[in-house]
Amino acid sequence: MAGKFVLSTTADGQYMFNLKAGNGETILTSERYQSKDGALNGIDSVRKNAPLDERYERRTASNGDPYFVLKAANHQEIGRSEMYSSPAAMENGIASVKRNAPEAVLDDQTAS
Repeated sequence: MAGKFVLSTTADGQYMFNLKAGNGETILTSERYQSKDGALNGIDSVRKNAPLDERYERRTASNGDPYFVLKAANHQEIGRSEMYSSPAAMENGIASVKRNAPEAVLDDQTAS
């Protein structure tokens, strides 16, 4: 099963999306957007930037857990991963985003 972007609204009326792998696991979470168009532009940016390894910033949380941030060409953050148990698991997460994002379908769960 292919990956998908799940677009939803937050409790405060903003928009966000999660990129889910074919197994349903969330592999990337967006920031919150004021408008639906902003969130859709964010999804397009993830599709374009996901295949490029230089767009991934590998980080370590204060508790030592590795995670990554996907950035656009302008260095703005467009998505963030979950916390991983090891650097190898994080690299698997990056590989999954690279594999799933470019062709992921949109699952729009917002009420237009």
